[in-house]
Amino acid sequence: MKGKQDGWPAGIKRTRQRESVLSVLENSDKPLSAMDICSKIEKSGDGAWMSTVYRILELFVKRGLIIKTNVMNSEMAVYENNHFKHKHYAVCVNCRKIIAMDNCPMEKFIPKLEDEDFHVIGHNLEVFGFCKDCYPDE
Repeated sequence: MKGKQDGWPAGIKRTRQRESVLSVLENSDKPLSAMDICSKIEKSGDGAWMSTVYRILELFVKRGLIIKTNVMNSEMAVYENNHFKHKHYAVCVNCRKIIAMDNCPMEKFIPKLEDEDFHVIGHNLEVFGFCKDCYPDE
């Protein structure tokens, strides 16, 4: 991705809806679903169709502005600004709350592969369970 001009990414046409989506993501401290983003845009007084939000998100993912993560092998995806930092999350199986992990347990893991010439460039790690509000009391 090229640098930003006047706070806006170079090479991407500036529209009100694109500004709204980017603003919502920049002001969020956690990944958001497209529905969450659309809801926040509507609460701010602007309107946006879900289809428009999805198109904007896919453009931003393609340009490297944001990161798309599928949650718990489902169709639901969440989006966040690309801070070029390696991150993992834990997801509550009941309320779908997303909690950032402070470390990567795979950091020092060296896989033993049949193909010794295979070079690992990344990984996905999925952690799920119950958040403190949803954990079933016994």
